[in-house]
This record gives sequence, structure tokens and C-alpha cells, in this order.
Amino acid sequence: MATRRLRLALLIGLAAVVLGVASTFALAATVGPGIRSAGPGGPVAPRSYPPQSCEIPPLPGTVVDVNLTDTHGSMMGPRVMHGQGMRGTGPGGPYGPATMNQEYPWRGMRMMSMVIDPATVPAGEVSFRVLNTGAWIHELTVLPLGPGESIGQRRIEASHQVDESAGLGHVEASCGAGEGEGLVPGAAGWTTIALEPGRYELICNIAGHYWAGMYTELTVTG
Repeated sequence: MATRRLRLALLIGLAAVVLGVASTFALAATVGPGIRSAGPGGPVAPRSYPPQSCEIPPLPGTVVDVNLTDTHGSMMGPRVMHGQGMRGTGPGGPYGPATMNQEYPWRGMRMMSMVIDPATVPAGEVSFRVLNTGAWIHELTVLPLGPGESIGQRRIEASHQVDESAGLGHVEASCGAGEGEGLVPGAAGWTTIALEPGRYELICNIAGHYWAGMYTELTVTG
């Protein structure tokens, strides 16, 4: 009798293991590849976009190459990002409310970055040739820096963005010039603006991206 009970228990255990494995594969097939666990926030992964092939026209003036990149889905913060749109956060957005000093926990860890070449240009017509080599949608906004101001120190608002009302130009169109819906991964965009001598902060102002480190400084000489 004891042998029969042991055999029955083993059969039940084996069936449970098989069912568990089958359920795991079924879930993976439903979710699709590329999804990774993000801890308590649940699965999160960048969206997939078709390969981009952008033909960039000759650009006037001094050309600044801008590389926008990220850590491929590691939008770490008080909450994880779940496929937000170009500039919206939606319910339960990627980050909680700002702290009393208008900063988020761990600000400055630079999980996203913006690299430019050259970082110093002469005054006049400046063209920005921007490439998104990351896994998220990005964009470029050019903002002036006042005396004593430093990059990465702008006040983050409730929208998880910074005030860009003083913006001088944007690169937001995939394979195009000027404003649009954002540069999808692999896409390029461009714009040309006239810049006076001074210091400028180049940022990505998609919700949460400035906090994540997407800013750099451009110096314009007289």
C-alpha cells in the first residue's frame, strides 16, 4: 500500500512539473521575445520598430553630430516605464511625484546619455544631425543656458519633463527635419538653427529622459 501511495505521489508531482513547464512556454509565446522581468513593476521592454534607413541631406553651416542612447530598457526609477507615448506619461506614469526639492531619487545616474561632436562650434548657422542608437524613442531640444546655470539642473515638473518654452529648435521627426513624433530606434533626424555666442543645453525632453541623464552642453564661440 505504501509503495502504491509513493508511486501515486510521484506521478502527481511529475504531472505538476510538466504542467508548470508548459504554462511557462505558453506565457512566453503570448508575451513575445524581448520581455524581461522588472521586479515588482512587472515585465517591461522597449517596443520593436522596423529597421530605419534614413537618407540625410547635406546640411548647412557647422554640423554637430548627436548620438542619443540608453541602456536598452533599464528605465529604473520609482516606477518602471510601460510603453509611454512621445511626450505623455498616462496613468501610473514612469515616475512618482517629485520630492520637495523637485528632484527624483537617484537623479544623475545617467541611465541614458547624449554625446555630441564637436562640443564647441562658431556662432552662426548650426545644423544638428541626430541619430538614435538606443532602444527607446528619443528627441533633441536646444535650450540656452544663462550665467551660472549648469546642465542637468533644470526643474522637473509634474509631467516628468522640464520647461522648454525657451527652446530654440527640436529634432523629433524620424528620417526628417524639425518637429515630429520622436526618433524611433535606429532613426536619424536633423534641424538647422542660428546660434549666438554662449552656452546651450541639449536635452531629450520625453517624460523621464532628462532625469535619466539625457543632456549635454554645447559651447558657441564668437
